[in-house]
Amino acid sequence: MRAEIRVALPHRKSEPAQATITFGSLGLRAERRDRLTRLNIAQRHPIRGYFYIGGATLLWGIAATLGRAAFTGRLFAPGHAQRAIDPLILSQSRTTFSLLLLAGVLPLVRGWQPLRVSRSELGKMFLLGILGVAASNYFYYLAILRTNVATAIILQYTAPAWVLLYALARGLQKPTFERILAVALALAGIALVVGIFGSARLRLDPVGVAAAILAALSFAFYNLGGHSILRRHDRWTVLLYTILSASLFWILLNPPWRIAAAHYSPAQWIFLFGFSMISVLLPFASYFAGLQHLPPTRAVVVSCLEPVFSILIARVALGESVRPIQCLGILLILLAIVVVGRPDQSTREAVGLVEPME
Repeated sequence: MRAEIRVALPHRKSEPAQATITFGSLGLRAERRDRLTRLNIAQRHPIRGYFYIGGATLLWGIAATLGRAAFTGRLFAPGHAQRAIDPLILSQSRTTFSLLLLAGVLPLVRGWQPLRVSRSELGKMFLLGILGVAASNYFYYLAILRTNVATAIILQYTAPAWVLLYALARGLQKPTFERILAVALALAGIALVVGIFGSARLRLDPVGVAAAILAALSFAFYNLGGHSILRRHDRWTVLLYTILSASLFWILLNPPWRIAAAHYSPAQWIFLFGFSMISVLLPFASYFAGLQHLPPTRAVVVSCLEPVFSILIARVALGESVRPIQCLGILLILLAIVVVGRPDQSTREAVGLVEPME
């Protein structure tokens, strides 16, 4: 194996020269990965990250309203009565349609070269898709089935606390007052938004509670794992393989012949295709873009805007009321985003310290 010694001359006099010893193609790949990591760090723009994450939560809020209408059969006009769409099929079809579109368009637009990854990296992307994206959706809907929407949401959105605990345990971030306060404000805001102190009550079914906690852990996992992988790969490549693995998960859970047996109308299939764009392809692309600019703790706190958007959109589209206590919860979530977004030296250091998940 041929070894090479390379000396990189400094761009400025104050910078020392650096020597790099590489061994064939292995060294070239390592050098390219290091250069990509440094470039990603240099190109981070937190403001863009907030807009990307906020845009993703807005789309998820729209999808939540549409999904609620689909579950109850209120999606179409009164003169066009349709049977309600099964939540499991809704979750599965939105992932599958997104995969078919992305797999068909991405190679044509960007070629096959950016899609080539090593087996170890492919395995990590598959884990991100199965244990993160698919598991989060599956356990969330299972929690709703066994408990209620309020219980599922409040437990799933304990994810900011899990992300913060992981970062503290790994020494990636320091337990600053601002971070702890932001997570506490976000959790309190979510509790008020879903109305657990009003008409909505928690329903503590053991299986449902366990499912909601697993949904929170899955949500935390793809925030942490996604941030790590996106430091080394293009977000569209990561999105393709995570959606692929999530689609395979759903096929094993619910085979295609069960979907065909539902006998949905053409109008419902058109809705399912459009729903997949709003609920998976566009928001996940936006969320992954946000993870390239924000550390996981900030990203997951901003993601708490999703139930806020869901309630406000339901107020406009479905005529549902918004109580004063929910408005207070919205203010707490917005305050949490402001608090977690305050720059400090430890935050800037922590962004560069996030390591690949083993």
